This record gives sequence, C-alpha cells and structure tokens, in this order.
Amino acid sequence: FAQMKADGQDQISMTKEAAELRSYELRKKKKKGLFRRKEASLAQVLFPGVSPEEYNDNEPIPAFVELVDSQKTQLPFQYYDLPTCKEPHDAIQRRFRQRKNLGSRLMGYKLRMSPYSFPTKVNKGCTPLCFVEVGDKKLNWLRKLIDRQYRIHLTLDKLPVLMRSKELNYAMRGFPIGFKAHKASTGLEHDEYYFFNHLKFTITYREEPNEFEGVRIIGFDVHPVSIRHDFGTVEDEQKFDQLHGGAEVDQRAIEKVHGEPLSTCNQDFAPRNDPETYLSLSGDFTKPMMNVKSTKFMYSYEVHWQETDIPWSDRWDVYLVGSPDDEIHYFAIINSLMIVVFLTGAVAVIMIRTLKKDITGYNELQTIEEAQEETGWKLVHGDVFRPPQSYPMLLCVLVGSGAQIGSAFFATLFASMLRMLNPIKKGQALTAVVVLYVFCGVIGGYVSARLYKFCDAKAWKRNTIATAPAFPAVIV
Repeated sequence: FAQMKADGQDQISMTKEAAELRSYELRKKKKKGLFRRKEASLAQVLFPGVSPEEYNDNEPIPAFVELVDSQKTQLPFQYYDLPTCKEPHDAIQRRFRQRKNLGSRLMGYKLRMSPYSFPTKVNKGCTPLCFVEVGDKKLNWLRKLIDRQYRIHLTLDKLPVLMRSKELNYAMRGFPIGFKAHKASTGLEHDEYYFFNHLKFTITYREEPNEFEGVRIIGFDVHPVSIRHDFGTVEDEQKFDQLHGGAEVDQRAIEKVHGEPLSTCNQDFAPRNDPETYLSLSGDFTKPMMNVKSTKFMYSYEVHWQETDIPWSDRWDVYLVGSPDDEIHYFAIINSLMIVVFLTGAVAVIMIRTLKKDITGYNELQTIEEAQEETGWKLVHGDVFRPPQSYPMLLCVLVGSGAQIGSAFFATLFASMLRMLNPIKKGQALTAVVVLYVFCGVIGGYVSARLYKFCDAKAWKRNTIATAPAFPAVIV
C-alpha cells in the first residue's frame, strides 16, 4: 500500500485499487466489540442494523434535499428558499414520503424531494429542468451565499452527494451554489460571481445476480457546471416567457416553443465549465426595488450510471477517507482537553494554598483553648448537611430534575455504545433522549422526595408533583 501511494494512487475514486487503499487506511476503524475486536465493514460499525435496498431497472429512486448550510455561518436555509425549480407534485411526494420520528420533528428536520429524476440505470444527456426569472434582490442574496460558501446537499438511497477530485485526492459532501472569480483572473474591475445551474450526476451501482436481485447503489457524485444557455435571438428568448416560473419542462416543450432543441442543452451536447460561457450574477444592485432588473436562469442536469465491483458494505469508506476536516476535529478536542487541565490545575493551586495556610495556623496553636476554637475551613463541616431554612422544595426540585436529566443522558450514551441507535436515522438520538427522560422520571422523583424528607419537610407528594413538570416548563 505504501508503494501504491508512492505511485500516485488516489483514495477517492471508485476503482478496485482505490477501494483497497481506503480499506487499508480505515482498518482500525473497521473493528467492533468492546473486548474482542473483530473485523467488520464500516457500514456495520457506523450504521448497525441497516440493510441494503435493491432497485429494479427503470424504477424511480427518490432524491431528497437537505438544508443549505455553510461552515462560515450558523444560519441554514431551506433548499426551496433559493430561486430554483418547484417541488414535485404532491402525488409524487406522497408516493415516496418517509415517516418522521419525534426527534426529527423537534429538530425541524424535513425531508423534501428534489426536482431531479433518477430512474434506475437510465442515462440522461443534458435535460432541461425549468426556467426561473430572478430579480436583483435574489441575485444580491445569491452573491452573499456564494461569498459565505453555502453548499447544497442531496441524498440518494441515504447516500449524501459527493464532489470528488481524483487529481487532488479530495472528496467533499454537497456542492457549492456558485463560485467567486477574482478580478485578476477575469480582467474586470471587480470580482465576479458565477452560478452553478447545470449538474452532472454520476451514480455508481453494483449488480450480482448470484447474490441478490436488482441494483444496489454504491456511490452518488455530482459535478456542477456554470453555463449560460443559448436561447437564440431576442424574439426566440421572448417565446420562453410562457415556460418561466420554475415549472418543469422537457425537450418536447422546448421544441414546441423554440422549434428545435437548445444548442447548449440537448442529448448530443454535454455542458462543461468554460470561462466563455459562465453564468454570471451581474445584476444592477444600484437601482431601487421599483425598477427591478431580472435575469433568466435555466436549470438542467444529466445522469450517468456506472457499474462497479465495490461491495455495498464499503460504500461509506470514501466519506471518511476523503474528508479533509479530521485534523480540525482533533485540534478542537485537544484544545478542549488543555483548557480543562489548565482550569483544574488553577483550582488545585488555589485550594492547596488555602488549606496549607489554615493547617499552618493550626500547627502554631499553643494552648488547648486555642485548639478547641474552630477557624478557617473547619467552620464549613457543620454546614454541609444542614437543611436549608428557606425554600427547601426549590432545592429538592432542582436536584431531582438534574438527577433525571443526568440519568437520561447516560442511558442514551449506554444505548449508543450497545449499537441500539442508528445515526443514519435523523432525530433518533433525540427521540431516545426524550423517551428515556420520561422513564427516568422515577429516579428524579425518588431523589427529590428523599432529599425533601431529609430536610424534615412533610409535603413530599407535592414535591414529587412539582419535580415532574419543572424542566419541561422551563423549556416551554
């Protein structure tokens, strides 16, 4: 494997050599078991209990869109907040609707179908998707999103879409909305923003008639392209006004309006990134909103299916090997540990100095009468188990709620260690926390009532009833 690396073999492509190199890099992570570490696939380690799905030829596979987010900011957006195509019809969404658990509802996580269509093993050339007219306000917003490096995320068969670079040995989830070109590279007086309106999807699959029926999805890649589609003359461009608004169109609708397929998007032409045909977001932002200048976008996409010998169990390897952010996570963990060690040392030094001063004073006492007088930290020992004189119920309710939250938290961690929670199911961990918090109400009530009784109080039933809604009432 060292020789393969020296020869320049990448780790993120879908070849057999790259898959073997990924498996070697992740050999330590492909272990399961607390004591007897056994070899396992990454899918068994990360997503226990998940079984592969098979699809027949021409069977439509739903693709879902997630939040549009950025590593620079903490504010995500819905995909359909962007000036993009409309959602599929309700009948199609009802057909592929997935059941949501309690955690995903509380998190506001909502799976929404993408406007793209992926029939199994059906290759598509450049396919027009929709026409959208974008005003200056939206153009300005898109420029800000590109400047803040927002990315769009799609999932197909629970696989996040990947952007791969074999030359750079690099893979990253999602794809950017567009890119920013410096004025030195464009020759303009200012930086220019370009928009990705064409997507090249590559779906890798595996067929093995002796083991299973149908097709299993192994990889889901995308290559975004920025292209300014050619609508012809001004008169021809005006004919497309009836297709605006984000509605789905096809080649037949274009041929009916335009008379022929578009020269920049047809079955015989594959769009590519060319500086001469980039789709620019150069709107006139100095005008008031009463004089809005609009720009016409046409979204398009193409789909290519490729067969591979990589097994379904190894399809998650590239998501760990190709991520460049692992070192950042290690740095954050080490930074947190150093802060904890520093604060612990500071508190220990203060305590040692205080206790050393008091002990020195006790050793210097000359008479028995002076030794019997309690001074310094010894005065605290009589107050440790003294019941509070005011609001004992408030103290007991807070202690009981803390015991309930802590029990639910550690029970959730224990369930995760036993592989009872599946990370691929959004919101399942939060659902487990909520359910276990309800069950741990017994622990919270017992701790609160026991402490309340220790305070020589009598209304322990009232205390138990007050403990139950204390934490939920604060959240609500």
